[in-house]
Amino acid sequence: MKAESDPTKWLPATSALQLQRPEYVYFRGEVRPWDEGVLHVSTEAVVRGLNVFEGLKGYWQENGDLALRSLPRHFARMERSARLLHIPVPVAYEEFERACFAIAQALARTDRDLYIRATLFVVQGHYGEGTVADLVLTGYQLEKNAPAPIEMGVTTWRRAVDTVMSPRIKTGANYQSARLARIEGRSRGYEDMVFLNQWDRVAESSAACVLLVRGGQVLTPPSWEGALESITVDMLDDIAGSLGIDFVRRPIDRTELYVGDELGLTGTLTEITFVRVLDGYAYADPPPVLSRLLKRYREALLGIEPHPAVDLVAVPLEAR
Repeated sequence: MKAESDPTKWLPATSALQLQRPEYVYFRGEVRPWDEGVLHVSTEAVVRGLNVFEGLKGYWQENGDLALRSLPRHFARMERSARLLHIPVPVAYEEFERACFAIAQALARTDRDLYIRATLFVVQGHYGEGTVADLVLTGYQLEKNAPAPIEMGVTTWRRAVDTVMSPRIKTGANYQSARLARIEGRSRGYEDMVFLNQWDRVAESSAACVLLVRGGQVLTPPSWEGALESITVDMLDDIAGSLGIDFVRRPIDRTELYVGDELGLTGTLTEITFVRVLDGYAYADPPPVLSRLLKRYREALLGIEPHPAVDLVAVPLEAR
């Protein structure tokens, strides 16, 4: 049992944001002891929160391999985020892949899946002049099971507009509002919160995209409504099509959430997390459509039944 003062007590049991202290970090081009992953207090990464990042998930496969999901797609999205913040990317894809392999090899445990946070920190430069970035990889152990269902609310905070801080940019600075929403949610007994956009329509949650089911159809807000351009959503769109499930990207009103049949969150870390209750409105438990979609998605992730939408890269590991 966690102590009442534990700041992670509100996080799902599988959250990689729990206070883990891995043995190793990938920093300045190699795997080093955790304590050596240090940034100077004057860097733009620290002073202005200047970074872009990706979260990657590694799954143990049916055949015994450890495979990382969507490495090329995550690298491409990190490049897009960096481009929009004028951050130079110091590595090509091949070096990024080798770095991910190195930290996975150092931290892999056969009884746990692995979450890797790949971050480009701006370590030199000033207001865009002389900008230099460094790739830092941290890794965290996760339970192998799917995330547990949660209860949520709608936050009073709003998703930033594209001309202020685009949701298309996956940067730590974009998650300041997520932090405030989580704090608000804890005061109401909720584990996550849904953001509305400037038009008072659904954007996403504090850390994942929203899936709403109405009449057997899966609905999700498009990126122009304030949702991240999600790799997982693209995968689920294809998987849903192969299952004969309609998957539609369109604006969603707040009250549509309350009259929906099923509600879930999706992303690399959340996979498909079922929402039992939103602001006191209950949903199907278990949710039939989302359960079917999650089952097929996890079968692909674990190598039980591959799907062309789910791309996996095996990590070279020594015989264990």
